[in-house]
Amino acid sequence: MTDWAARIGWVVGLALFVALVYWLMREGWKWRGTLQSDLPELPSAPDDPGPATLTMSGRYHGSTTAGRWLDRIVAHGLGTRSRAELTLSDAGLDVVRPGADDFFVPADALREARLDKGIAGKVLTEGGLLVITWQHGDRLIDSGFRSDHAAEHTEWVETLTNMINKTEGAR
Repeated sequence: MTDWAARIGWVVGLALFVALVYWLMREGWKWRGTLQSDLPELPSAPDDPGPATLTMSGRYHGSTTAGRWLDRIVAHGLGTRSRAELTLSDAGLDVVRPGADDFFVPADALREARLDKGIAGKVLTEGGLLVITWQHGDRLIDSGFRSDHAAEHTEWVETLTNMINKTEGAR
């Protein structure tokens, strides 16, 4: 014979515990956003950014404080993982994210491009992630992208590095 009252009590208790854990995770995410509220609004793409140098379709895996791959930035939607369409032009990098806020990185804010293996919440094989470092306000930010065609990553790193070097030479 089964004691149904005890079984139902355990199931309800477990469901309440799971709900509490999810609520605490949500509150932690909101608290992180509050701590990062000093981050300025993200720029939007100019009306005429010029012809596209490179385009890429893939996933946006999030942004972190540069050099601290586990310090996720959640302010202004930068912590939301999503599909992404990247377009690089002379004006900068346009990141279009269906279902999330788009953002634009002006060319003079780009600092570095490299291949890496991880960013907060996502770890891949060595060189499986395109990480772009950029200046926003007084912060350096690393943003991680993975192309649908990983072979494109090397071309992106080379093109961005040349663009950054050219921009730094003009300063």
